[in-house]
Amino acid sequence: MATIPTNAPHQTNESSERLSRALGEAVVRIWSQLPQEVQHDLFEEAVASKETDQRKQTRSQLAMFLHDKHSRTCASIKASAMVEPDSLGG
Repeated sequence: MATIPTNAPHQTNESSERLSRALGEAVVRIWSQLPQEVQHDLFEEAVASKETDQRKQTRSQLAMFLHDKHSRTCASIKASAMVEPDSLGG
């Protein structure tokens, strides 16, 4: 993945944060339209920036946030959580 310099000479910290927030909000709005591979890469990148002890909590919070925002994501989680008849021995 390409690295984009965060302290470009023409941007202040404030404008960089504003642009990052705008991009993040756009990603959230179209999350369910993104290919699964892109969703996975974005999710992992967001979690990877956290300290080791914060990763698990951030991962859980981010997953819940995305599942609450997008029915496609929510539906797939509910479907995978359902017990299939074969797994009950019948």
